[in-house]
Amino acid sequence: MRKDHCSSSSIHFHLLCRFLFAFSVLSSVSLIYWSQSSASCTGEAALNPEKRNESFHLLAFPSALNQLSFSAKPPRRLLKVALFVKRWPHGNLAGGLERHALTLHLALARRGHEIHVFTTKSNATFPRHNDPAAISFHLTPPSPAGYLNQALAWEQFRTENATGRPFDLIHSESVGLLHGRARNISNLAASWHGIAYETIHSDVVQDLLRGPNEPRRPTITERLSKVIEEVKFFPHYAHHVATSDHVGDVLKRIYMIPEERVHIIVNGVDESIYRPDPKMREAFRRKVGVPDRASLVIGLAGRLVKDKGHPLMFEALKQVFGEEERFQREVFVLVAGDGPWGNRYKELGRNIIVLGPLEQSELAKLYNSLDVYFNPTLRAQGLDHTFIEAMLSGVAIAGTRFASITGSLIVGSDVGYTFLPTVESLKESLYKITKDGKQVLSKKGEVARNRALRLFTATKMAAAYERLFQCISKEPAVMDNIDYCRYPLPWDSGNKLK
Repeated sequence: MRKDHCSSSSIHFHLLCRFLFAFSVLSSVSLIYWSQSSASCTGEAALNPEKRNESFHLLAFPSALNQLSFSAKPPRRLLKVALFVKRWPHGNLAGGLERHALTLHLALARRGHEIHVFTTKSNATFPRHNDPAAISFHLTPPSPAGYLNQALAWEQFRTENATGRPFDLIHSESVGLLHGRARNISNLAASWHGIAYETIHSDVVQDLLRGPNEPRRPTITERLSKVIEEVKFFPHYAHHVATSDHVGDVLKRIYMIPEERVHIIVNGVDESIYRPDPKMREAFRRKVGVPDRASLVIGLAGRLVKDKGHPLMFEALKQVFGEEERFQREVFVLVAGDGPWGNRYKELGRNIIVLGPLEQSELAKLYNSLDVYFNPTLRAQGLDHTFIEAMLSGVAIAGTRFASITGSLIVGSDVGYTFLPTVESLKESLYKITKDGKQVLSKKGEVARNRALRLFTATKMAAAYERLFQCISKEPAVMDNIDYCRYPLPWDSGNKLK
């Protein structure tokens, strides 16, 4: 009996090893190819069309559309857009997907587009936005599983679509509109904030970090099945918007979606909220209790949970505060967010100041008070908005060495720091940052802000989505002898790549 059990365990172990080997090879090839193609996208291949004073087809552009300089003036062609999203953000409890939905569609509404949001009705008071740009909401009770009720939402969509002007474009945040209904709709785009292929990397990391008495979660084989499912149903969506350069490459090669149907638009945040303000720096520090003797202020923000890397950050801080007297005297950590690790951080003593969840205006003040922002996430998928918020605030950033982060945000040491998802690597980054000092951090923050202003503002993101939507909308792309699928158009800003 024991022999059979051992044999079965051995088979499962070998299968797991084979899978991990295949995944590592695939990931390595992906990274090499992606790095080479990324280099070519930002080099001569991307710049040549404009150097020859030639236009090109927007859907053929291989890199992030954020790099293109679209017009900031009000658009000549206004669209009626239907957005399907599981939840609409409620204050500071919103996740990245919901915040993206709000930032993008509020910006589009401000540019004159007619926006209709199909989403779930929550128990809380539904938020209304004191903004002259009107957004129409179509609310339905959630399904028994808590998701957007597809049948009810689709019926509301059909009613609105038949009333007056039909929709020009349908936008699905992730699977807000399920693939069964998205099939055969040509004027539809789905934005992906994390795909199953990316999460395998997260699962491997978290399995390596599990304690000796912690059972292995049977997630890796389940995740592989989900990847296969996604490869099968993703083609039902006509167009795909990847929110990082890395995901764009995975969709094209691993998910085998034709390149002209995959578009990269990296997330953007509101640059009018997140910006440097020297007055905020000292005022916020005094407000939360950072003493004048502080030589370094580190910040953490977001969900304070395990898969965001807070157990690792906790242990790394615990060790450096125990090992280095200077840390105890001069280094302070501000922690903003909600989750079980908030109380754990308090155990580390007076140098850790836990603030709880913050509204946007207070979060902007937090970033301005920092010397460096840390994000130790163990989730390889998507791009965390907090990185971009800190960059726009002129703060140096430090993040886990995942492809989406190093491929789009921390592209070099002049922007910030990267580390492996281990306690030792986090400690090395903390010691290096302390050694570099405020002058070096300030310079990195300046470089980070300049990069974010070029690529990651809400204005840049909305302009890129707007042109893509104009190109793939229900009406012909060519109107009044203007082809909205060509770049540049006569009124585009500077007609140059940034």
